[in-house]
Amino acid sequence: MWPTLRTYTGRQLRRIALPLGGIGTGTVSLGGRGNLRDWEIVNRPAKGFHPGTAFFALRTSSPSGAITARAIEGPLDLSEYEGAHGSGAQNHGLPRFRDATFATAYPFGRLELRDDDVPVDVDLEAFNPFVPTDVAASSWPVAVLRFAITNRTAEPLTVSVAGALQNFIGRDGRYDVAAGNYNTLAEPSGVLMRSHGVDPGAEQYGSIALGVLDGQDVSRRTGWADRTWGDSLLDFWDDFTDDGRLDERVSESATPVASVADRRTVDAGATERFTFLLGWHFPNRRGWENPDFVGNHYTTLYADAWDAVTQFAPHLDELERRTVRFVDSFVSSDLPDAVKEAALFNLSTLRTQTVFRTPDGQFFGWEGCSDHEGSCMGTCTHVWNYEQATPYLFGEIARSMREIEFLHATGDDGLMSFRVGLPLDPKARNWKVAAADGQLGCLVKLYREWRLSGDDDMLRSLWPAARRALEFCWIPGGWDADRDGVMEGCQHNTMDVEYYGPNPQMQSWYLAALRACEEMATYLGDDLAGECRKLFANGSAWMDEHLFNGEYYRHEIRPPASADDIAPGLRETAGAPDPTHPVLQIGDGCLVDQLVGQHLARLTQLGSLLNEEHVATTLRSVVRYNRLSGFTGHFNHMRSYVLGPDESAVLMCSYPRGNRPERPFPYFTEVMTGFEHILAVGLISEGMIDEGVQLITDIRHRYDGERRNPYDEAECGHHYARAMASWGAVVQLTGFDYNAHTGVMRFTPQHPDVRRIFWSTGDAFGTFDTGTQALEVLEGDLNLTSVYLNNLPVTQPS
Repeated sequence: MWPTLRTYTGRQLRRIALPLGGIGTGTVSLGGRGNLRDWEIVNRPAKGFHPGTAFFALRTSSPSGAITARAIEGPLDLSEYEGAHGSGAQNHGLPRFRDATFATAYPFGRLELRDDDVPVDVDLEAFNPFVPTDVAASSWPVAVLRFAITNRTAEPLTVSVAGALQNFIGRDGRYDVAAGNYNTLAEPSGVLMRSHGVDPGAEQYGSIALGVLDGQDVSRRTGWADRTWGDSLLDFWDDFTDDGRLDERVSESATPVASVADRRTVDAGATERFTFLLGWHFPNRRGWENPDFVGNHYTTLYADAWDAVTQFAPHLDELERRTVRFVDSFVSSDLPDAVKEAALFNLSTLRTQTVFRTPDGQFFGWEGCSDHEGSCMGTCTHVWNYEQATPYLFGEIARSMREIEFLHATGDDGLMSFRVGLPLDPKARNWKVAAADGQLGCLVKLYREWRLSGDDDMLRSLWPAARRALEFCWIPGGWDADRDGVMEGCQHNTMDVEYYGPNPQMQSWYLAALRACEEMATYLGDDLAGECRKLFANGSAWMDEHLFNGEYYRHEIRPPASADDIAPGLRETAGAPDPTHPVLQIGDGCLVDQLVGQHLARLTQLGSLLNEEHVATTLRSVVRYNRLSGFTGHFNHMRSYVLGPDESAVLMCSYPRGNRPERPFPYFTEVMTGFEHILAVGLISEGMIDEGVQLITDIRHRYDGERRNPYDEAECGHHYARAMASWGAVVQLTGFDYNAHTGVMRFTPQHPDVRRIFWSTGDAFGTFDTGTQALEVLEGDLNLTSVYLNNLPVTQPS
């Protein structure tokens, strides 16, 4: 039985789209009514795209000859009823079930279909394996679609389930180069879809496979009858409903429809499970917006889509067991449901077209996905700084990103291109601009990855570039040119502009980076540690004395005397056109993530960066001034991710003391969940548990299936990477800490109801019971010498 965290019904099914696919493979999404939507398997996002034919159907027949037939889908939403030529909904003309309920705990989705006129209950169970610590096990280009059919009657029924899918090779939702597609039988029980008309070098070239696992009476079609006036579908339906089997048809279509059916007897009161596997293989990925092909890691492992399916099938049971073990251990942990939902559901981003892996296994990510293309290239450091999922669940991926940032994106001068080019050789540093928050955050993340993994070889190999990246702060015309521990210079950042003068957002990142570098340098015996300690002490004291206004930290705008005073590589094109009279600044605003560096310092055990009373006061001020309940009266001149009278959210910035710049930084009136999540993490870190959990609850209320997709917290694009900051709340609420060098694991639960804890290091995960003090390792390798609960030793493992 699959674990369940959230159940959706009625209008909440409207926006649901659960991505099915592996890390770096693309996905097809399971809609809330059971339709397969958003086919994003062809090297690009494809919101709204689906093949002309894609559905599963059910047929039952009783001993008396009574036949029922339905699409395995729930009712259409009322919003899909109207169109210029009737309903334009996918599969609109097929009979369907009256009632649908969607139960889920990512990556599992179970659609429960019920209808008094149908003698069976149907549960559509869909997933793709997701096993933290094991990237390979979580990267299969296969969707599992299992149909559990329960006979409610007192007599046996003959039941058939059929899947039909158009061979759409050549189409990706934006371009259509489909030509000469053909389908062949794939033994023992599938159909392989290929093309000899699509250029083998095109992005849209590849293969798709549909098959049934352990079928009993399998029949297949490589095509549908070529008929006009919709009669191709009529012929299929007549053929299928006649006897529950499919007879072959010959098709001359450039995009023929493949079909697979399985027929079985289901005894009275019994349940039979029909398992279908959908696989894909599209090798020709381009790098970012350029024409260079970089390829896909997953396609190097299989000859084609059917090879992927056949290699996957023998491992399905074990992979499902391991996935259930992960999800069950996480869902059964004692955290608020909203926190678990936000953390778990946002992991789906790691499977979407937001991310990909090149043939050498390296991991890259857009910031998010526009409808038909990636949004903002280059594994942007200042966005990916916020996410906390990869270091704690897939250490291999996190370390891969650190290697790219320091070995490829950082030059001899210490400038780290905050967007990395592809292919890495020779384009890694083509961006030639450093983001202050991105570069400094990478130093904090390097410390985090080294501490979680204990990988001294990684640290030693990356430290020379990391040292240069820190020293880059001190170049003439740089961020801290006078080397006093204060960021005064031109600071490009995640608001896509440059700040001029000391501000809390960049300064908190700088303080965290100085502390991280002090720790790493001390371990390596590098005398840089002393300089870091001195700059940190001065910068911390200065920020508290000069930027704290009694309620929060403010931005002291300091324009340069001339543009020539700014070092090369510090300015992007979207900021103030005249830096001597800068627009797009914070000024006296109360910024949502002004203490982001402090929040990451807490997560990485770097301690307090600032006066703790000031920090607590600031966080309360952000909640008091920036959180709105109801947005009917809110003016927003940019993008709206929150609307209406019954939604609550935290604004990016407010001006409670007035003195708002005529043109503040662009996003000050917006709401973005990644920033809200990191604020919630900060609140929890400083002991304001209820306030932090409330912010997360607000977010998940907005992503309720009716208004927005629960698996898609958008920002600059769908499936935005920053939203994976949500995992940080799990770490902070459990008070989890692990040092791989010493083998010491600590738990200091911050929530009063926490007893059963889920923990993860990136290379291992398991559970800990605060009552029995039993620690269990469920996956991975772990150097463990001792465990502490609330700073008291509970065990001394051998």
